[in-house]
Amino acid sequence: METVTLGRTGLEVSRLGAGLVQIGSLDDAAEAGRVLNSALDAGISFLDTAECYGRSEEFIGRTVAHRRGEYVLATKAGHVADGHAGEPWTARTVADSIDRSLARMRTDHLDLVQLHAWDIARPPSDEVMQAVLDAKRAGKTRFVGYSQENEPAEWALRSGLFDTLQTAFSLVDQRARHGLFELAREQGVGIIAKRPIANTVWGMGTPLSGDAGDMVMELQRRAGVMRDIGPLPGAPDDPVAIALGFVLAHPEVDTAIVGTGDLAHMLSNIEIVENELPIAAEAVEELHRRFDLVGRDWRSIDSTTSFEPAPQPFSA
Repeated sequence: METVTLGRTGLEVSRLGAGLVQIGSLDDAAEAGRVLNSALDAGISFLDTAECYGRSEEFIGRTVAHRRGEYVLATKAGHVADGHAGEPWTARTVADSIDRSLARMRTDHLDLVQLHAWDIARPPSDEVMQAVLDAKRAGKTRFVGYSQENEPAEWALRSGLFDTLQTAFSLVDQRARHGLFELAREQGVGIIAKRPIANTVWGMGTPLSGDAGDMVMELQRRAGVMRDIGPLPGAPDDPVAIALGFVLAHPEVDTAIVGTGDLAHMLSNIEIVENELPIAAEAVEELHRRFDLVGRDWRSIDSTTSFEPAPQPFSA
């Protein structure tokens, strides 16, 4: 599988990465191990988990810790998870979370710790920043990243504190094209694209019910608006190939993480990336045009509605 360097980190990562939130909801460690080991066997070298992804970190430790040299290991911190005491977004919570991640994944270092900032409306406190930078100085993590969208993501890039940015990017959520990508390139910050296939909404013809959740229904609504403009020239038939092909056509994206706990889905995604990409440039250009025509003001789905930047960024 094609690999690239993740921003200024020097880490080599596969263009397709594995998002492990769904792995964390599995009951069977053996099944989690089959998915994880098959991903590594096929060349995926970027594993992305978090402190609150169920048993994900535990399963990594139990099933692929012996292959630690084959993958870049990224986790997140900021929340109280698994019944542990404390308050979210404190220095103690972040420091304890990092230590638990090391223990659960049976490793002496993390490659990347990302502040899991999807639910805060302001930058993390100086104490939280100090905690994660102390972990970096202590060798517990090699690099530090930020996970958010829109204005919070712009703050993170301008702060100069982070080596990577994980942000939403898909054919129905393209706001990162307008500013974030250029700023990240200027700063040498690696880009990790989350939710790249947008729950495969491009291929859905029948409207979803409320049981699907507000986020997925909104993504489908957006896909319908863009799809109704007309046929997409040069696009493959497979909606997953369209979605992954669109995201990976952007060289600013170092790795795109697709989440699944299903072995067949994992292998199918790998097959698409290896054998069906790139998609036609005219399809990518048309998706750009349609988003800019009807979706330029669409916000990333899980972004905070209001962001209050700090007067001055924390200084390491």
